[in-house]
Amino acid sequence: MLKKQISHEHSITEFGHIQVRQITRIMEDGKELSKSYHRKVVSPGDDVREEDERTKLIAEAIYTPELIAAYESKMTELAAEK
Repeated sequence: MLKKQISHEHSITEFGHIQVRQITRIMEDGKELSKSYHRKVVSPGDDVREEDERTKLIAEAIYTPELIAAYESKMTELAAEK
């Protein structure tokens, strides 16, 4: 019987971005037939309602108003330098 398994790996950058790597595995009788990856980045202040549960929990834990304000300030500063 074919079964689709989806899991996620996370890392957090110095600016507070949550890097999410989704791993999709197709399994048959306990053996992996294929594996594919999809990557995305969630930034401080982004809407995470549609994200996987772990990403939501990470964002809830680290995206304080202070972190979001510092991120927005840094992005404004970097944009002004261009």
